[in-house]
Amino acid sequence: MASTALSSDDLLKVAHEAADAGSKVVLAALNQPRTTVRKAGLDIVTATDKESEAAVVAVISAAFPGHAILGEEGGVTGPVSSDYLWAIDPIDGTVNFASGLDSFCVSVGVLRHATPLAGVVIEFVGGPVWTTRTYSASRNGGAFLNGARMSVSGIRDLADAVVATEMTENKDMWPHVSGLLKTLAQQARGVRMSGFRSCKPVQGTLDAYVHYNLKPWDVAAGVLIVEEAGGRVTTADGVAYSVFDRSLLATNDALYDKMLSISEPVTDALSEELLVDLSQWCVPAGYRVKAGAQLQ
Repeated sequence: MASTALSSDDLLKVAHEAADAGSKVVLAALNQPRTTVRKAGLDIVTATDKESEAAVVAVISAAFPGHAILGEEGGVTGPVSSDYLWAIDPIDGTVNFASGLDSFCVSVGVLRHATPLAGVVIEFVGGPVWTTRTYSASRNGGAFLNGARMSVSGIRDLADAVVATEMTENKDMWPHVSGLLKTLAQQARGVRMSGFRSCKPVQGTLDAYVHYNLKPWDVAAGVLIVEEAGGRVTTADGVAYSVFDRSLLATNDALYDKMLSISEPVTDALSEELLVDLSQWCVPAGYRVKAGAQLQ
């Protein structure tokens, strides 16, 4: 069922309100005891994750009752026949949150079909005295940090670049991803383990990011922020990126070809030698990721 196209500014306003609602829940819990529950593998969840998601969903549902919502904890709610899908991570970086480490965030992004239109990431830093940084972007509206316009790193040489990634939970991929890390360590100024959550490719602290098996709620807001800051985002083998893809390369134009020359062979080996499934995933059943002109 087609729906009336909404302005990115209207969507961004609600994304801000929703992310603010979730961040207030997280803020209230920061210096309280955390109880964790194991989900699958080594993944964990806290009560605050669920409470934050409920607060975010409440704001979105009140503003747009006809939109679909995909939350990390609650799954899909709302009509999947909608052209719009909100992707929510109520605490991206739950391990950091549960351990009292800084750099975790509330992430709220909205898609029309598969195209991100607006996104807000509220990152928590510091501890035990916590502060926040708010990243935001709207399609063709630029990217902002605490209201100030941002741009991606200007680094042009990989030898001067700091690159980040994280190990995937798929142990079959570890040898190839370890090889990727080794190559990056040999060619870049530094390699760091970091989630995509804090949009660091536009923060000036990281110059490139590559990762596998991220989910839509991890990237829906952050990818748009990087793109609107002038960054380039594709799959790790150089294909046009969708938030439902399982590999991601984000950097600036100057470093892109250098990074792709490292990530593409690894990605090809994962799919061709190990037969790792790198097709799109986490698409809600019935949701149309393609529907003619996505931005009517």
